[in-house]
Order: sequence, then structure tokens, then C-alpha cells
Amino acid sequence: MFPERIETDRLSLERISHDSVDVFDLHELYSNGDDTEEMFEYWDSSPHKTVKETYDYVDEAERLWDEGEGAKYVIRPKEGEDGTGVIAGTTGLYPDWEKWSANLGILLDKQFWGRGYSGERVDALLSVAFDRLGLELVVAAHIDGNEKSRRAINKYVERYGGQYEGLLRNWLPLSDTVADVHRYTISREEYLEAIKC
Repeated sequence: MFPERIETDRLSLERISHDSVDVFDLHELYSNGDDTEEMFEYWDSSPHKTVKETYDYVDEAERLWDEGEGAKYVIRPKEGEDGTGVIAGTTGLYPDWEKWSANLGILLDKQFWGRGYSGERVDALLSVAFDRLGLELVVAAHIDGNEKSRRAINKYVERYGGQYEGLLRNWLPLSDTVADVHRYTISREEYLEAIKC
């Protein structure tokens, strides 16, 4: 149902599975490195303390894939990009089949911030959601206060003619609080109109 691999101009997105991704490489991204705390500041989970946690994360990615509930990918810069071939982050597309919609997610290593990778991977995932899966709406969201995500999301939502839906108060349960979340959407019609231009 989901593509195993997606190529963009600068990025390669590869399905997260035990066959395709080295758990130790993925653990590097998700564990306690110098920048990990800042990377996870506005995320709905915590850094992985053990390789077993990362192994279980890959198990969950395989389950979501097999059950058609989500596609998780590692993001790698292609040849010519600084950091060629390393895991720069992860992204996902999570359909809600009853609502004909899908949610997006991304976590990037801090050294890859500011390169426009979030918007570039969205171009590919919107194509999957609308052209391949036949969905009607794609949702992007960020926790209140996450200015970097707000700027990145605003750019691609505006590019596709989408809209800001509003602030969902007490929406996302975290380990020690419930976060407010800003929600944005892009519809199939908006997407098709934007790619015609």
C-alpha cells in the first residue's frame, strides 16, 4: 500500500523495518546525544534510553505498516548533500481511514535543521496521501511554542493553499502535562490546484 522508498531531489526516504534500517544507527538519532534534548523538546515521546527501546520502535513501525495504519521512514540526504547517507531524521504518514485523512510527523537531527527538508518531504508524502491512497485531507500539527515547526509548516501549508485550523487546547498527553496543539490542513482540492501552477 505504502511505497517502500521515496526519492526527492535531495532526500531518500526509506521504510523503517528490521530489514532496511540498522537499529543501532537509528538509536543514535533517538538516544541521548548533545542535541537530543532540544530535538525532543516539542515531541510526543522521550529520547530512547536503550537500544531495546529503539528495537521496539522498529517493531511498532512494522506493525503499523502491516496493518495499514502508518508508514514510517528514515530520512537520508542524497549524494551532494552535507551528511550524505546518514540518518537525518524520521518522518511518517498516518492515515485515519474513517475520516479519509492522514497526519504527518517528522523528527530531524538538529544538524539538519534549516535546510528545508521538512517541506521537501511533505511534497512526496502529499503525493502518497492524495495520488496513491486517495485521501481527502492531510493534517500537520505542532505543539504550542514550537516556533521552528510553526515556520516550516506555515511555508508548505501556504504553498499548497491549505489553512490554519486553530489551537486545540489540552490536546496531546505528554509524560508530565497535556500540550496545546496548533492544527493545519491541506485538502485534496487545494493540493491539486497548487500542483497545476
